[in-house]
Parts: sequence; C-alpha cells; structure tokens
Amino acid sequence: MVPAPATADDIPGIARIWNRIVRETTITFWPEERSPDQIAALIAERPAFLVLRDADGVAGFGTYSQFRGGTGYARSQEHTIYLDQDRRGAGLGRILLRALEDHARARGARVMIGGITGSNDGSIAFHRAMGYAEWGRIPAAGWKFGAFHDLVLMGRDLSA
Repeated sequence: MVPAPATADDIPGIARIWNRIVRETTITFWPEERSPDQIAALIAERPAFLVLRDADGVAGFGTYSQFRGGTGYARSQEHTIYLDQDRRGAGLGRILLRALEDHARARGARVMIGGITGSNDGSIAFHRAMGYAEWGRIPAAGWKFGAFHDLVLMGRDLSA
C-alpha cells in the first residue's frame, strides 16, 4: 500500500477508525467522536493527511501539524497515526510514519514528535523501533474514563 492524500470519500473510513479509538481506548484523550465536518476541516488545514486504502477501504491514516503555536515552533511537528484494529502489526504504521516524516522534512521540519499515552506499550515500542527516543513524560497530563494518564513525548530529529 502507498499512502495517498485523504479525500472527502475517505471521511467515513477515517471516522470509523478514529471514533472507535475515541470511544473505546485511552490512545487519545480526545473526549468525543469526530464529526465528518471536523474531519474534513482537519484534512483541509493539515500540511499532510494521508490514508492507506485496501479493498476494504481505509486501513489507516496519519497526519501531522505544528507541535505548538507560534513561528518559533514552525519546524517542530507532531504526528498522529491510527490504524484499523484488524490491520495492526502488518507494517502499515511504519509506512505512514515514514511518509509523514518525508513530507515534513521536505517542508523544512527539523523534528517529529509523537504524544503517546504512558500505558500504550505497543506505541512506545513502535516509536523506539522507528528511531524515536523518549524526550519527556508528563505525569497525569490526560484525563479519560475517570482516570489520569501519563503523556510520553517521543521524538526524532529529521535532519539526522
């Protein structure tokens, strides 16, 4: 599979993946499901919003945006990658992350950051395998399902 820019036709597949994660997991601290209009706005405003498609539709998606506001952070980006639960472990996350890094690097980005729930051992291991290091841990930064959760910031220097 080759990542492609998301289109309006991908919104239902993106919503299916994203909203299940919102409803059922602490992978994201986002409290409510994303509407089709919200997803369309994110596709339009992000520097890249990529999808992987197969015969069954959207298998996963990835996007990035500036890490924090202001021109001082213009070269620091934060990514989001979500896969359909039945397609994990097949290398799709690697494909999406490398495509996002390449896109960001071509636009002058210096670092790529992932914000990961502290209990998400799979994502932490994935990022380590992809050359990311833990750059910080913020205890109890997120609240979801009646509990506080740590936020782990992992990053990679794209110029290295």
